[in-house]
Amino acid sequence: MAVNNKLIKDDLYEAVNGDWIKTAKIPDDKPATGGFNDLVDQIDKQLMDDLDKFADGKEKSDDPRFNEMVKLYRIAKKFDLRKKVGPRPLKLMLKGVEALQSYDDYNAQWRNWILTGMPSPVAFDIDADMKNATIYALFAAAPSLILPDKSYYESAKKQEHDQLLNLWTSMMKELMKKLDYQDDQANKYIENAKKFDALLAPHVKSAEEAADYSKMYNPQSVADLAASTDQLDIAGVIKRLVKATPDKVIVTEPQYFQALNDILQDHFELFKAWLLVGVIRDNASYLDDETREINGRYSRALSGSKKPVSQRKFSYYLARDVFSQVMGDYYGKKYFGPQAKQDVHHMVEQMIKVYKGRLANNTWLGKATRDKAILKLDKLGIQVGYPDSIPALYDHLKVQEGESLIANINQLNVVANKEMFGRWNKPVDRMRWEMSAATVNAYYHPFKNIIVFPAAILQAPFYSLKQSSSENYGGIGAVIAHEISHAFDNNGALFDELGNLNNWWTEEDSAHFKQLAQKMIKEFDGLDFAGQKVNGKLTVSENIADGGGLSCALEAAKQEDDFNAKEFFINWATIWRMKATKQYEQLLLSIDVHAPQKLRANVQAQNLADFYQAFDIQPGDGMYKAPEDRVNIW
Repeated sequence: MAVNNKLIKDDLYEAVNGDWIKTAKIPDDKPATGGFNDLVDQIDKQLMDDLDKFADGKEKSDDPRFNEMVKLYRIAKKFDLRKKVGPRPLKLMLKGVEALQSYDDYNAQWRNWILTGMPSPVAFDIDADMKNATIYALFAAAPSLILPDKSYYESAKKQEHDQLLNLWTSMMKELMKKLDYQDDQANKYIENAKKFDALLAPHVKSAEEAADYSKMYNPQSVADLAASTDQLDIAGVIKRLVKATPDKVIVTEPQYFQALNDILQDHFELFKAWLLVGVIRDNASYLDDETREINGRYSRALSGSKKPVSQRKFSYYLARDVFSQVMGDYYGKKYFGPQAKQDVHHMVEQMIKVYKGRLANNTWLGKATRDKAILKLDKLGIQVGYPDSIPALYDHLKVQEGESLIANINQLNVVANKEMFGRWNKPVDRMRWEMSAATVNAYYHPFKNIIVFPAAILQAPFYSLKQSSSENYGGIGAVIAHEISHAFDNNGALFDELGNLNNWWTEEDSAHFKQLAQKMIKEFDGLDFAGQKVNGKLTVSENIADGGGLSCALEAAKQEDDFNAKEFFINWATIWRMKATKQYEQLLLSIDVHAPQKLRANVQAQNLADFYQAFDIQPGDGMYKAPEDRVNIW
């Protein structure tokens, strides 16, 4: 790639990606295009072409789970049939909500409606117990809001609040008209739903607050949680969901539950409207194509996408998401294979060795903390490419081709949710994947102390045998080390080698780490982007992981005979290239724990001395940062 060295001195990201940005076109059905997005588009096309062959009978699979996914894809594609049938399948669901006269009526249905995936005033989930990570625990949280984040309800964002809520309101009016509601009836439901949403907003966590994992763990007895409100039978619904009364429920948003009785009491009509509107929003896209288009208007306005995804892509996304591990297994085995799996697994092990060496030579950690950090690395679980086995859940997901799409989705939700709640109090399957192998992403799970690299991300520009080792380290190497760094970011550092929330730091080391984290917050906080400012606190954990990841990948790259610093930093900037709508960029600034792509590329490079040497960056250059302002944690 021809890159202007002079321009790199002022803006690495622009020098590497500027020409691409000028010509790149954002697809009409997407809010952005770029490194990650281009790979997603390529994989979507591959898998849609494959699914079509199976759906049309041109290819056959001997995997019954795969065949069920193909059935769902076929049903989802029958838009003409759904147009003939009309809104009846959704109206049948809504009848049950319309018939509610009291919270007692709702309590009688609550458990069944949670299982079908209907909105609930308490969001229940099963995950590893944060203080006993080998056992699955029950979690309770608040429901989501109409607007993207709590911050949109504050006076500083009144203009966006009003504008978005007006958009949402006009969309709901059109949807309810399609469902044969009279105008006055629809208006009343919509206004009441908005009033209930406004009651929730002050008591739920913002994205910034939710980004602090240390405040997630608030265990309560079932009796104490049930005492939050006398309007709902929380103890009863828990017993019916997990078939027992747990010793504790992990409450992630205690402030919400303290307010729950006031939110519900004397507001049944508002609650009922909120529920009804939520059911419409969750299911309207499974009706005819016009209803699907209307139901996506609000989210497209949020992201700036011009058009809904095509009927074919909608059908593929639905089948893929319901059968995510089945699709991942197919993709991983067909397009990735055991050889690449072994090669990347080796790369991960190499990166862990580099990290271990850095920890052993760390100058600001005391010996006790350092030893525990190394132990955490030794126990780190590694998942590469695709899982060795698919959860038994997928043997039980059955699709009925004679039923409506809505009926199928509800039934599939029931099976999946029963399986999830059935995990309560059982041993954690640490190696169970939570992301399909066909996903262009990677993650670290602090409760399990595992890192996962799906097959889909393990290709150019992240990784390719055609790229030099320096390019691969600047790409996938930095992503691998980023995920390892999450074990030691401001959240990951709170969890021990088994994934337990357990402070293994000395007070002195912890205080020093917090000072360094504060420097990272300050480095990003208030940076201008898309006409707004970056929130350094919201993005701190990802920025710490980016910094540690890039620094460790650089060290690993330097151990190769063909090391080339320029290639390393140029590919680092390449993987972050993105062209997005302004609406999407602004939305991400409010809710995304990652800093904007351009800043991820530039700021972390500015923190490393090798970058200055490679491109002869001097004081006065745009990319120059004084040594005392550079932040290096890991």
